[in-house]
Amino acid sequence: MEARELLTSRPTPRRLWLWNVAWWTAFGFMSALQNRQMAAAAERPITWEQALVPSLTSAWLWIPLTWLAVIVARRAPLGATPWWRSVPVHLGATVAVIVFRATAVVVLNGIVGWYSTLPEPSDVLVASVLNNVFFYWLITAAAHAVHYAENARLRESQLAQAQLHALTAQLQPHFLFNALNTIAILVHENPNAAERVVVKLSALMRKTLEVSGKELVPLRDELRLLGAYLDVEQARFEERLVVRWNVASDAEDALVPHLVLQPIVENAIVHGLRPLPGPVTIDISARRENGHVSIAVEDTGAGFDVTRAREGLGLGNTRARLEAVYRGNFGLELRSKRGEGTVVSLTMPYLQ
Repeated sequence: MEARELLTSRPTPRRLWLWNVAWWTAFGFMSALQNRQMAAAAERPITWEQALVPSLTSAWLWIPLTWLAVIVARRAPLGATPWWRSVPVHLGATVAVIVFRATAVVVLNGIVGWYSTLPEPSDVLVASVLNNVFFYWLITAAAHAVHYAENARLRESQLAQAQLHALTAQLQPHFLFNALNTIAILVHENPNAAERVVVKLSALMRKTLEVSGKELVPLRDELRLLGAYLDVEQARFEERLVVRWNVASDAEDALVPHLVLQPIVENAIVHGLRPLPGPVTIDISARRENGHVSIAVEDTGAGFDVTRAREGLGLGNTRARLEAVYRGNFGLELRSKRGEGTVVSLTMPYLQ
């Protein structure tokens, strides 16, 4: 699966054409089988060629007409546009279908053999009205159903994207305020460190702007951004913060939501590192397995009782963003024990 398949649900023209051809081919074979059985029951058996040629030709002639119904349903959908605009378009398409089918019978009958003796053109036209109008409107109804289903999925996808933008926008000022708070503290405690943090924060903001507006980014870019954030924090905590990376190379191409890891690591620092006087190690690992990418952030910090803790902004935002992208097809697990540290594990489909 590719990332764009998560962000839009409208079928491609090629896919619709394939379904169109496959459906009418199957319909032609079923009609041929039925005609052959009926002929045998009437004790006038026919060969497979005699059954298939007219049945398949008749079915295949519906392929361009089905595409016409799909186009007309999209351009002038009944119920979504004023009737004086949509109805004449559909009536015109219906007339085109009648004429097209009648003309095909007149032109191809000598090859296909629908009639042993071709009727008068006026009779062929009347037969086309009787045989094709109702059938075409059934196809038109199906085309409308497809059109409205596509629009519903597209609106749902657009809503998810809007939600994702809003959640990402919520994270960015939250992170920036925390970084500025770190600088404010360091100005009094360690002015040289405060200067280094300002420089690192500037570099971090540039990296953030490089991927601004993107819902999904390669994991390697997300980890690079996370590394810049940890540089800012290490300028403050120095040897108290130890970071270890264990990222499999085949996982780095995976697309993940932008800023999905930063709030998790920030929680590890705020709730795991700050309450303790000694050093805390944060292990960040990622691997690819069974069509998914698994990412874990583990710290040796203070830990907490997960049965009593409320889900904060960082983890709640992460869960909401994963839901907006993957529609339930993801895993987010939190394990923690007071005095032993915390582990946050994410599992997402592997997308490129």
